[in-house]
Amino acid sequence: MTSFHPVADLSMSHLTSGTAPMQGANFSAVTEFILIGFSTFPHLQLMFFLLFLLMYLFTLLGNLFIMATIWREHSLHTPMYLFLCALSISEILYTFAIIPRMLADLLSTNRSISFTACASQMFFSFTFGFTHSFLLTVMGYDRYVAICHPLRYNVLMSPRGCACLVAWSWAGGSVMGLVVTSAIFHLIFCGPNEVHHFACHVPPLLKLACGTEVQVVAKGVGLVCITALLGCGLLILFSYAFIVAAILRIPSAEGRHKAFSTCASHLTVVVVHYGFASVIYLKPKGPQSLEGDTLMGITYTVLTPFLSPIIFSLRNKELKIAMKKTFLSKLYPEKI
Repeated sequence: MTSFHPVADLSMSHLTSGTAPMQGANFSAVTEFILIGFSTFPHLQLMFFLLFLLMYLFTLLGNLFIMATIWREHSLHTPMYLFLCALSISEILYTFAIIPRMLADLLSTNRSISFTACASQMFFSFTFGFTHSFLLTVMGYDRYVAICHPLRYNVLMSPRGCACLVAWSWAGGSVMGLVVTSAIFHLIFCGPNEVHHFACHVPPLLKLACGTEVQVVAKGVGLVCITALLGCGLLILFSYAFIVAAILRIPSAEGRHKAFSTCASHLTVVVVHYGFASVIYLKPKGPQSLEGDTLMGITYTVLTPFLSPIIFSLRNKELKIAMKKTFLSKLYPEKI
């Protein structure tokens, strides 16, 4: 998110920087926000629009190709590819929650967004972002069972069990989205209403909130999100620790290579996913420029979803062969 996802920007240095209580101040509640993320790049906005539009279209087409290939190719009707299909859906929905609005703002001088629309964007981006992370964790468990317990694979990863894992991932993402959005939008926003980002993200919104609850909400949201993400990361790490140990016990080099190749695409996506998250989360404490925050936000909003279908298409041999068979047969039937 899961591909990184908006959750990645919840560093404690930002989350604890909410506005101090405004005792005795006269203010009116904010009814809309202004997203000013790209306003600091006035001469580059057209270039950004074209670049991000192409990357977004490639992300959509790449994930749709993956889903269509899995749907048409019966040999791919296995738990691993069921989870990959669910991952593609979550990625499409995540990018749809943020990027179209971002592209529209790049061509518009009116970057205002209503209170309700802002809350909706935050809910859906967190929901699909966390769903992405949960599905990556489930895929790690699937590879662990396939390599470490192959004789029990069909029992542990039955169709019903796989459907439950996908359903729980979506349910968990929805709960996280609801918890975070409810906590943030129960605060009072009393101006100014300029969000220093290209989307409704938690840290810049907390800077616009006032009241005695801001610090508590900031720490609570940060703790919940970081705990969930670290939990997913640790589960994936433990899965691969057992996987590596099992692979090293395989006597033949060919067997070790075959076993590891089934994990290569997932492991690469996980490294990219959490790699960008680490760059954002572990960035030096202290004031950050608007330009830096905006460009860093692009890595998990546009770049990571863009790379994901490329990695799965190139690093997964079975999927690559199936995509060639499925689509090239339509274009060049005489070559198939």
